[in-house]
Amino acid sequence: MEDTKNKQQLTIEINEEIGQGIYSNLAIISHSPSEFVLDFVRIMPGVPKAQVKSRVILTPEHAKRLLNALKDNIVRYEQQFGPIKHIEDGQGGFNPMAFGGPAGQA
Repeated sequence: MEDTKNKQQLTIEINEEIGQGIYSNLAIISHSPSEFVLDFVRIMPGVPKAQVKSRVILTPEHAKRLLNALKDNIVRYEQQFGPIKHIEDGQGGFNPMAFGGPAGQA
């Protein structure tokens, strides 16, 4: 029989501002022996400057858990919606400034 006296329930709350989220189309990841730093950036076409919109700092153990959770969720996403396309800039690498479509004119 399972001991339910020692089990704790975790309640997670989210305020309205955080719940709305932050759009990011570039992530920069750096690390040290004790932490991983994920900087989420929003870049816009024609704007030479981008700003970090959110920073998440994780222990290496939690970074690996995040990696595994992302892998699992991507598999489930692709099973439901089909493969996620890999966008490249034609040179074999990702170009975050290549938004695609015709260039805008004023």
